Amino acid sequence: MAIYKARDMVRRQISPQRKVVFYVGMAMLVVGVLLFLSTFLSAALHFGDFSNFTDRSRSMVLRTVIGAVLAVAGVVLQSIGRAGLAGSGLKLDPEEARRDVEPWARMGGGVVKDALDEAGISLGGKTEGEDLAFDEKLRRLQKLRDDGLISEEDFESTKKRILSGV
Repeated sequence: MAIYKARDMVRRQISPQRKVVFYVGMAMLVVGVLLFLSTFLSAALHFGDFSNFTDRSRSMVLRTVIGAVLAVAGVVLQSIGRAGLAGSGLKLDPEEARRDVEPWARMGGGVVKDALDEAGISLGGKTEGEDLAFDEKLRRLQKLRDDGLISEEDFESTKKRILSGV
């Protein structure tokens, strides 16, 4: 039951414009795949028939290329609609990326918390990384910062906690 509530919460927070972009991308993907596959159907229907071969070949190549381009564009639009411009990687503004993925990050417990948990670094409660040596915790924390998964402020505050033995 809680999963359905979390999903509903995320659905309500996605802007209508992003939903439109996602569904337009889905439609473009479907049309592109149908155009692409129609080439094979056309080739099968005209197998062995070489009359008007040149025009039919041009038409089939054109449908294949347009179908492939539409399918790729549809996938890109779906990605943008799903995660927003910054969340899909098209914009490099980290603040906008955080805002775009914020509903999913909150639903899953937070991107930073998940990254810290994966590295075995605790910010308070007990985790499996409690038995790691402080130098290993610092190395993992440094890697998270270098990979851009945590901010400089999070890095400094967690480093102080690790060094103080808390």
